[in-house]
Amino acid sequence: MNALLIRDLTLAFRAGGGFGLGLAFFLIVTVLVPFSVGPQEALLSTIAPGVLWLGALLACLLSLDRLLALDFEDGTLDLLATAPLPLEAALSVKALAHWITTGLPLVLAAPVLGVLLNLGGDGYAWLVGSLALGTPALSVIGTFGAALTVGIKRGGLLMSLLVLPLYVPTLIFGAEAARRGATGLDPTTPLLMLAGITAGVIALMPFASAAVLRVNLR
Repeated sequence: MNALLIRDLTLAFRAGGGFGLGLAFFLIVTVLVPFSVGPQEALLSTIAPGVLWLGALLACLLSLDRLLALDFEDGTLDLLATAPLPLEAALSVKALAHWITTGLPLVLAAPVLGVLLNLGGDGYAWLVGSLALGTPALSVIGTFGAALTVGIKRGGLLMSLLVLPLYVPTLIFGAEAARRGATGLDPTTPLLMLAGITAGVIALMPFASAAVLRVNLR
């Protein structure tokens, strides 16, 4: 498992498709929003948690088409399917590598980009906490979408259509937790819901991903 994780991390950093592309997209979304809504500090402060969460979600989605496609093309997935390591564990490692190269940089960059949107002073910690708690679920759900569409030529659009509805609960509770924290309200309830979603997804989704991937590899 460690060797597979190191391999995926190395390929992601060499290709630049996960780390650089997602972070650049996150930056572009955050920079363009003030131009579109105008220099209204109160409005920017109000929409900042939702915009940052939406930007992080779309940035994660952007790199999902490369999650399993390259391994399918070079035959690595066939080897993983017949390896002693369970396919569920292999897909979990791939989801972890995706989060490290895509989700974690977004979590670290969010406070810096929050300054551009005039995020409230109390909201930075809650924003980082909600993103750290919710982005692993995005990577695991994305792995399920990648397993569903592996082998389909230009399946990125189809994968986006399949994955986006599954992302909605994470987006709702993550943005609500950050918004409540920024406005001084109690964010405990949305954070608990977000933690429950992430825990449930991590526990169950690798089995669903492995099942559909086995079907696609036949």
